[in-house]
Amino acid sequence: MRILSSLAFALMILAAPSAHADDPTTTLRIEVKTLKDKPIDRAAVTVDFVEGRSVAKLGKKNRRHWETRSNQEGVVKLPPIPQGKVRIMVHARGYQTYGEVYDLNEEEKTIEIKMNPPQSQYSAHQ
Repeated sequence: MRILSSLAFALMILAAPSAHADDPTTTLRIEVKTLKDKPIDRAAVTVDFVEGRSVAKLGKKNRRHWETRSNQEGVVKLPPIPQGKVRIMVHARGYQTYGEVYDLNEEEKTIEIKMNPPQSQYSAHQ
């Protein structure tokens, strides 16, 4: 009897809707390009939560940040994530590192990131 009641309790917990199930989410698309609008593939893209929900549920895992790379078209697509502020960092060989905070407050968001070429070196010692 005790096993059945424990099993019934566990099933109730699993079947109950999550407290965050109705939180608004954003499907995020990031496009990484050169200043001349050419896609940059294999750019390292990191998305971290800054404000709002600090954790996103992805399957059975709780995620505080994503690390991924852009595809051949320079695109990164993330599954729906909780709305709020996120920091997007992009690293690509031959370009300056990019970082910016964005406020996600809509169902779908496309962010176009234009990567700058590296600046020339400067030395105070000659």
